[in-house]
Amino acid sequence: MRTRIVLTAVGLALLAGCATAPKQTRNICAVFDERDGLFSSWQSAAERTEKKYGVPVPILMATMYTESGFQPYARPPRTKLFGFIPWTRPSTAYGYSQALDGTWDHYQSQTGNWTARRANFADAIDFIGWYHAQNSAETGIPLNDAYNLYLAYYSGPTGYKRGDWRSNGQLQQTAQKFARMAGTYQQQLQGCD
Repeated sequence: MRTRIVLTAVGLALLAGCATAPKQTRNICAVFDERDGLFSSWQSAAERTEKKYGVPVPILMATMYTESGFQPYARPPRTKLFGFIPWTRPSTAYGYSQALDGTWDHYQSQTGNWTARRANFADAIDFIGWYHAQNSAETGIPLNDAYNLYLAYYSGPTGYKRGDWRSNGQLQQTAQKFARMAGTYQQQLQGCD
């Protein structure tokens, strides 16, 4: 009986650890060290995605950092009705990748990965790689151009080609921060043990 209680407590602790963001999200080595589990290795999942789609690991991880802060159940904040009543959300963005419902459905259809979940790190990182590769193929953005890849990630390939981002100063600032984070992750990754 005591063994069952201990195993249950350990299992719940492991699950709770998976439902929260890593502690040092601005350090890719620390993130990978913290999420190097028995059943799941974030570094292995990110490296598989890089190999599959050609998108560098630092760009994949910077996308997740920027979109959700590595929160598995992230959603946009609700709008307020009459300024104080919680109302609808501005979009269907959800999970690590903040993929919209329709874009996620398209990903599942195109990849055949029908069991993929947006709150699962390996599935979300695969989506991010797939989506960056799709945008690159459609817009001609190089897979190592963090700034423009983020603009296309946010605007979609059609919005990017139309130049919707040109009149959005906040998006351009976010894309600059994203590119800096990808660069930081790149430097850190070279020194990971």
